[in-house]
Amino acid sequence: MSFLSFLLGEKKNTANVAKERLQIILAHERSGRNAAEPDYLPALQRELIAVISKYIKINPADIKVQVDRQDNLEVLEVKIELPETR
Repeated sequence: MSFLSFLLGEKKNTANVAKERLQIILAHERSGRNAAEPDYLPALQRELIAVISKYIKINPADIKVQVDRQDNLEVLEVKIELPETR
């Protein structure tokens, strides 16, 4: 995003915003913190619920967010159970 776009308040695509947020979160977590469960997960889950609720009526319990660690690999897993459409 250019400086001029920033000053003029140009809106970003929501997918790009979500991608940037996830990149920031992952970079923050990789910076040396080794907590059993990252502290951003509840906030991330709330934000996902808010965004998805704009488009689909969903139960907040149907969204699960977790980080799995295996050796040197961290995987952010997001499970979203969508209601059936009739």
